[in-house]
Amino acid sequence: MNRRPGEWITHSTLREVYSSFWVTMRIDDVERPDGSHTDHEVIRGPDGAGVVVVRPDRGLLMIWRHRFMPDTWGWEIPGGGIERGETPENAARRECLEETGWSVTGPVSHLSSHHPAVGVLKQTLHVFLADDADYLGGPADVNEAARVEWRPIDQVVADLRDGVISDGFSQLGTVLAIGSIGYGHLLAS
Repeated sequence: MNRRPGEWITHSTLREVYSSFWVTMRIDDVERPDGSHTDHEVIRGPDGAGVVVVRPDRGLLMIWRHRFMPDTWGWEIPGGGIERGETPENAARRECLEETGWSVTGPVSHLSSHHPAVGVLKQTLHVFLADDADYLGGPADVNEAARVEWRPIDQVVADLRDGVISDGFSQLGTVLAIGSIGYGHLLAS
């Protein structure tokens, strides 16, 4: 095997501790770069996708929701888990419609694929950018959002600064979207 300097190698899963739809925890036999072995906890979450829908005349399409684990309210971009056989882009489109009642129209562009807690969690999240959506009716699931709104771009920037957008997925998506459509100067001020 051709080992790169600094590379960690997983040899096997020693045991699975817990598994559900939301999370799997297992103990793996991992070889460190120095050749020593350790039993390392691996937490796996479902991969996810979301979309930032931006129309400069209306703002960003966002949902206001409560997150029970940190017991916080905040603005988020629509997004969720990728279903089996679904592409990240199709998952982002589906989640937008389910959570907001707005159907993304036209092409989307890829903003980011990232690992939200790379040292602890095995999960990949994908963020896309869309420039329009058609209203088809209310959200499909009332548990997803207390409100759905188009938030003006300057208000989204204020929400970022004030911590009203506190989830990292939504923070990254909104910052990348605002920068990519030519409003990055608002983030710097």
